[in-house]
This record gives sequence, C-alpha cells and structure tokens, in this order.
Amino acid sequence: MTTGTDPSSLPPQATQVNRREFVLSVLSVAAASGAVSAGEAQAQPVDAALEVHTGGVPLSVVVNGEQRALTVDPRTSALDLLRERLGLSGAKKGCDHGQCGACTIHVDGRRVVSCLTPALQLEGRRVDTIEGLQRPDGSLHPMQQAFIDHDALQCGYCTPGQIMAAIACVCEGNAGSPERIKEYMSGNLCRCGAYNGIVAAIGQAAGEMGKV
Repeated sequence: MTTGTDPSSLPPQATQVNRREFVLSVLSVAAASGAVSAGEAQAQPVDAALEVHTGGVPLSVVVNGEQRALTVDPRTSALDLLRERLGLSGAKKGCDHGQCGACTIHVDGRRVVSCLTPALQLEGRRVDTIEGLQRPDGSLHPMQQAFIDHDALQCGYCTPGQIMAAIACVCEGNAGSPERIKEYMSGNLCRCGAYNGIVAAIGQAAGEMGKV
C-alpha cells in the first residue's frame, strides 16, 4: 500500500508552476482588474514584472559621479543593479558568494564585494566602479597603467576587481611591502596565477599615487 499521490491525478492548478508562468499569471490578473493594460502586461519583461509584483523601492545613489534615481526590487544585489540596470558590466559575477573578489567596487571610498551587498544599502552613498577610473583627458588611472606595465593580467576576468581592490589597498596604507600587499589582496583570486605581476603593479602604482 502506498501513501504517495500520483501527480497525474492532481488537478492542473496543483502542478508545479515555474517563475515565468507565475509572473505572467499575476500580470494577467492585474490586466483583468485594470491595474495595468493588457498591452502593458504583454510588453513588460518578466524581471520588471516581478519587481512590480514584489513592490519596487526607490533608490538614489551616486555612481561614478552621476546621480542616479531608480526603483529596485528589494532582493537586488549591488552587482546586479550595476550590471543589469545601469549597464556597468566591469564588475564581474564570479562566484556570487563573496569569495573571489571579481565584483569588487568602492562604496564611499571603501572596497566591498558587490555580489553580497544589497542594492538598497547604497541609498544616498557614492559608488565607484572600474568604468569611473579613467581620467577626463582619457588617460588611465596609475593602477590601470601599472597592471599593463607588469603584465598583471591574463584572461582579464578578475582584473576589474583586482584593480579596484588594489587601489583600496594603497589608499588604506597597506602597500608598503610585497608581504603586506599579498595579505591585503588575499580576497581577490586570479585563476590564471598572475599574482607576481599584480604585486609588482601595486608597488609601482603606490609610489605614483603618493601613498606607500
């Protein structure tokens, strides 16, 4: 004698519904009630529709010197906000668990891993990403140039996060020796193994940035 239930005997509404079907069903109900038009329901991307369903929250943040105001899903990470909403894809989604450092950005001058930072924590704060490092005259930041000079990159996937962490390492006063650099850059992984070049690049840029 079995105690389980044959899935085929369940009514259609009891079967599993995936995320897309759920959101579209919510939009259909909204359209029927007049909350949105049928055309709007069809036109909205699923992610945007889910955001409406869960209740978007206003967010005001300065990104690379530009004031941005938008509405975000409360579950959105800073990384997804930058990449998916603002088109700033420099910060990379590596592990998505805060373990590789590929998504490192600066918030109010301090380095953070953006994959673990809720977007709503950026309210009223200043965010700097790799895209904002280039100077107005088009020249590179000393750290960017140092990475080039010392071949401190191979595939390049981790490089934006490495550079943002490296600048923070210098600004924090932790670039006085190779040993100290290694310690304070240990949260940023390079699967290509370009660590010697990275350490040398930070040492060079530290002198140019005036903070050794």
